[in-house]
Amino acid sequence: MYEYLDNIMSALTYLGASFVLFFFGKALYQLFHSKINIKDELVEKDNTAFALAHVGYFIGLLFVIGSVMMGESYGLWLDMIAIGKYGGVAIILLNISIIFNDKVLLRHFSVRKEIIDDQNEGTGVIEGAMAVATGMIIMGSVYGDGNWLTLFAYWIIGQILLMVTLWVYNAITPYNIHEHIEKDNIAVGIGAAGAMIAIGNLIRFALMHDFESWVDTAQTVAIDVVIGLLFLPVARWVSDRILLPGRKLTDEIVNQDKPNIGAALIEAFSYIGGSVLLTWALL
Repeated sequence: MYEYLDNIMSALTYLGASFVLFFFGKALYQLFHSKINIKDELVEKDNTAFALAHVGYFIGLLFVIGSVMMGESYGLWLDMIAIGKYGGVAIILLNISIIFNDKVLLRHFSVRKEIIDDQNEGTGVIEGAMAVATGMIIMGSVYGDGNWLTLFAYWIIGQILLMVTLWVYNAITPYNIHEHIEKDNIAVGIGAAGAMIAIGNLIRFALMHDFESWVDTAQTVAIDVVIGLLFLPVARWVSDRILLPGRKLTDEIVNQDKPNIGAALIEAFSYIGGSVLLTWALL
C-alpha cells in the first residue's frame, strides 16, 4: 500500500513538472511572437488559421515534454533536474525551429501576413504540422541519448531533412504547393502537412535508440528517411487510385472552385498512416 501511494506521489510530481514545462513553452511562444495578441486572435477574431498553427505548436510541445518524461529514472530529484535542463532547452529549440521554418521553408511568402492578416488556413495548418514534426524530432533527439552534442546535432539534421521533405513533396505534386497555399488553399496545406508529420515521425523513430556512434545513427536516419521519401509518391498514388476511386487527387485539391478538404485529409492520412505502419514494421 505504501509503495503504491509512493508511486502515485511520484507520478503527480512528474505531472506537475510537465505542467511547469508546458506553461514555460506557452510563455516562450508569446515572447517569440510578441507582436501577436494570442487572446485576440483566438477569441476575438476567431482566427482559425492561427488556431491551427498554435495547436500544432502545443502538440509539438507535448512531444518535447514527453521526451524528458520518458526513459530510465535516476531518482526523483535527479529526474527533476534533467527535466528542467533538457526540457527548457528543447522548448527553446522548438520555438527557434518555428522561426526558421517561417523564414526558410516557407520563405516564398510572409507567414505572419498569411496567418494574422489574411487568416490563411492553409498556411496555418502547414506551420502547425512543422511544429509537430519538429517536436517529434526533438523527442527522438532527447530520448535517444540525453547528450547535449547529439541533441543539437540531431535537431539541426532534422530541420535540414524537413527542408528536403518539403522539396520532395513539392516535386511529386503536379502543382506548386507554395503558390496554392498562398492562395488560401487549405487542402494543399493539409496534404503537405501530412507529408511533414510522416517524415518527422520516421526521424523520431530512427533517433529513439541508444547512441552508439555517429555513423550508425546517420545510417539509421538515412535509411528511414529515404524509405519515407520513396513512400510519399506511393502513398499519393494509393490515395489517388484506391482511397479516392474514380477521382483525381489533383483535380479535387486544386482544379475546382472549392478545394476538397476531405480528399486532402485522405492524402494526409495515407502519409501519416504509412509512416506509423513503417515504424511498427521496423520494430
